[in-house]
Parts: sequence; C-alpha cells; structure tokens
Amino acid sequence: MDKAAIILLLKKNFALDLDISKVLVVGLGNTGISVARYLQNLGINFAITDSRDKPPSIEVFLQEMPDVPVFTGGFDEAAFKVATHLVVSPGVSLNEKSIIRAITNGAKVVSDFDLFACSVDVPIVAITGSNGKSTVTTMLGEMAKAAGKKVVVGGNLGTPALDLLAQTAELYVLELSSFQLERTSVLNAAAATVLNVSADHLDRHADLAEYAREKQNVFSGNGVMVINADDPVVNAMRQSDRRILTFSIKKDADFFIARMGDAEYLMHNEQRLMPLAELPLEGKHNAANALAALALGVSIGLDEQAMCNALRAFKGLDHRMQRVAEIRGVTWVNDSKATNIGACVAALQGYERKVILIAGGDAKGADMSELAPAIKEKAKTVVLMGKDARLIGQALNGSVPVYSADNMVEAVQISARLAQTGDNVLLSPACASLDQYKNYQDRGEQFTKAVLGLLP
Repeated sequence: MDKAAIILLLKKNFALDLDISKVLVVGLGNTGISVARYLQNLGINFAITDSRDKPPSIEVFLQEMPDVPVFTGGFDEAAFKVATHLVVSPGVSLNEKSIIRAITNGAKVVSDFDLFACSVDVPIVAITGSNGKSTVTTMLGEMAKAAGKKVVVGGNLGTPALDLLAQTAELYVLELSSFQLERTSVLNAAAATVLNVSADHLDRHADLAEYAREKQNVFSGNGVMVINADDPVVNAMRQSDRRILTFSIKKDADFFIARMGDAEYLMHNEQRLMPLAELPLEGKHNAANALAALALGVSIGLDEQAMCNALRAFKGLDHRMQRVAEIRGVTWVNDSKATNIGACVAALQGYERKVILIAGGDAKGADMSELAPAIKEKAKTVVLMGKDARLIGQALNGSVPVYSADNMVEAVQISARLAQTGDNVLLSPACASLDQYKNYQDRGEQFTKAVLGLLP
C-alpha cells in the first residue's frame, strides 16, 4: 500500500492526523524501535519514553533518529499529558499509572499490529494460544512456501510485525501474544486460531477469564475461525455467523486423527492426509499443532499435498521438545520454551513411560497445583530449581520424589545419577526463565551445554 492510503486508514480508524496528532511510543525494545521507524517513514510526529535508564535499543535509536525526543529513566508525565495516541510495547502493562491517566484524558491506545493491519492489503493469518503458537506459525509458514506462496512470518515470533513490511508478501503469518491482542482493535485476519487456553501471564492479567478474553480478540473481523474442539474455553469462542473449521486429537472434527488398521492418520473429514508416523515431532500435542496448521492452510486455499510434504520435512523449533542427546541409554530433551503450566502438561502427556522432569523458574503468578496431576501421572522423579521451585514442591506434596538444584549443571547431574537405561530426562520448566537466565533460549542452551558435559 502507498503512504497516502495508509495515512487515510490511520485517520479513519484512529483519528491519527499527520498535522495535529502527537504519538508517544512507550517502550524502546524491538517493538518500540520498529514503531519508531514506521512512524518516521510516514512523517508522523512522535516521541519515545522508557522506564529503564538504558533501554536495549537506545543506541540504535539515537543514531537513526537523533532529532526525536526520547525520555528514559522513568515515564515522563509531561510527555503522557500531551500525547493524543499511545503505542505501548507488549512488555509494558496497560495498568501503569501514567498510561491509565493518559487514557482517562482521551489518549487512544494503538498497537503495532493495528498499524500493521492498516498497512497491508494481502491476507493475514493470526495465531495465538497459551502453547504451540510458535510451532504452528512456523509450520504454516513452511506449508505456504511449499504451496508456492510468497509468505512472510513473524510478529511475537522473531521479527516485529512492522519490520515485516519491508518484505514483499502474498501472505503474512503472524503469532500474537495476549499482551499484543489486549491493545489491538482493527485486526481482521483471513483466518485465525486460539490453539488453547491455560493459565499463563496471571501476573499481568487479573484472572484466566480476562486472559481468555484477550486471546479471543484474535477472532475480530470476519475471517475463518479455526477452533480446538478439545479445549472448552476455546470452543466457547465460536461465533454462529462465521465460517468455522475444527481440529481435535480426541474426537471427530473437520481435522482429526483416525486409526485405520495398525496406523493412525491425520484426517480432513473423510480424506486421509498422511500417516501420523510420518510427522517427525514427538508427542500428541504436536499432532494437534499439525492439525491446526492444516486447518488454517485449507481455510486460505493452500494445497493439502504440499502442506503434508512440508509437515514431513518439519523438524520443529529450538528449545521445543528438542532431542539433545542419548547418553548411556538415557534420552535428554530440551523443552525450555515450556514457560507455563499448559506447555509442560502437553510435553508430559506426549510420553508413554514416566520421565525424569526438570522444572521450575518464575511461575508468573500461576497456581502450581494445576501442574500436580500431570506430574503425578507422568513423572517418576522431579528435579526443581529457580525462584518458585518451592511452590511446585508444595503442590506435589510428596506424591513423587523431589530433588532440589541451585543451577542447571546441578539439575542435570542429579538427573544423570537418577536416570536408568531407557529413561527420558525432560527439561520442561512450566515457568518463565528470567529469574536465572536471559530468556528461555539461554536456559535451553545452558541445559544443552550441561548435558553434553556428561559425555566422556
């Protein structure tokens, strides 16, 4: 789209006027600098504020935009007072007092996804959920490539949405978090899904119901709704006036798993798409991810055979059920991306035999008692570490043997002593990583390093 058309849409949807609007970008990380570049390119007046003394993108920002006002080391009240529009990065809570006051005084909240949606005229597929969204987003991107589409993938996964505009696309596949969805109002995806809803980010959302409502915003507009028939919270999001495709690993749906003879198949209604055994990912939760991706692909007209070929070649994401090594008959699996209870439960349910589980970190306000039934059923031993290890231990209440570790090396060494030939040791923390690590990637890399350190 050309600049004039984008500016007209911004004015129509948000009363954002080149001549009189004053935009305040709140947060100067990856999203904030992508917003700054976008606004500067359109010639829209803006300033930036960040509560940190030295935000991660400050040096790049000052080099690229030395004339743009920037306020760091706390939120500048004067900047909020004059702002007509706020673009708040997902890492910043909308409950900040400065933001609440600005909204009360009439400032409009616009997200980077709103700006993105006003800037493209090709289909968008929007994917959210507590677990699996990065896997499904990446899967669908590979499927679209295999089907011959010029596809661009990003959003909460990797590249910020506005930075994707620099690439030519016939299709955008975007991952969105609850923080992004809570401040997005004009998204109208050609197809969208909420993969599942389980307790997550309850340190930022009031309760599970509010969290689910934010997720449901992905279904704004009139595109195809892809619904997980196995998740009652998602099932309740159906809208009677919309085209709906369903997926399930437990029952009949538009996309489901059927056993025929000695094999299980991924199905689309009565059509066998491919044997489940040809999906190169562990766990039934990954079968559900594949079914969701197939449903999204069909909803936008991708060739089913091309999509199945892409699934056969899909090796999964780093730090998501990633097989690290087999050492002395013990298999070590890195699922560091399991930063909430639902992700850990899904990982555990994928195993037939009981595993040795390494878990713990920052629980983000979640009720760890919800993790206990899956651990009791699927874990023979648990090794706990991190800030909220004690909460998990209390929730287990002696139902399985529990060991404590101060760091990842110690957790791996304890697990190695406990493990026997044929065992799986699974790092699936059910918690965020920032109490001890830079991010979940760093945590997974430290696990991998510690495991490889066991080699003779």
